[in-house]
Amino acid sequence: QVQLVESGGGLVQAGGSLRLSCAASGRTFSSYDVNWFRQAPGKEREFVAHITWSGFISSYADFAKGRFTISRDNAKSTVYLQMNSLKPDDTALYYCATGPRVSTGDYAYWGQGTQVTVSS
Repeated sequence: QVQLVESGGGLVQAGGSLRLSCAASGRTFSSYDVNWFRQAPGKEREFVAHITWSGFISSYADFAKGRFTISRDNAKSTVYLQMNSLKPDDTALYYCATGPRVSTGDYAYWGQGTQVTVSS
């Protein structure tokens, strides 16, 4: 079992930066890849970034490339999402997710989310 808690969201002006954190509890966290997703009001949830269990390989949605950086510190059981050059379109609830896939194909463990609001 893994519990995830996101933090670091807030209100920022366009062009600003935020660093989100996803703190995990559970002994198996370091063996899992971790993902960030986001969901804006009235929109479907969308993938943001992915990092492998080792932290050596990461991938990003097109909108995140060049602006967002995912990283992890397994010693601290924490994954980060550094977001730079933020735009109003980045406003959303950001979630981290990890673990094995369940029958629906979704990840087993999710945090409660942290709100990011970017003003123009």
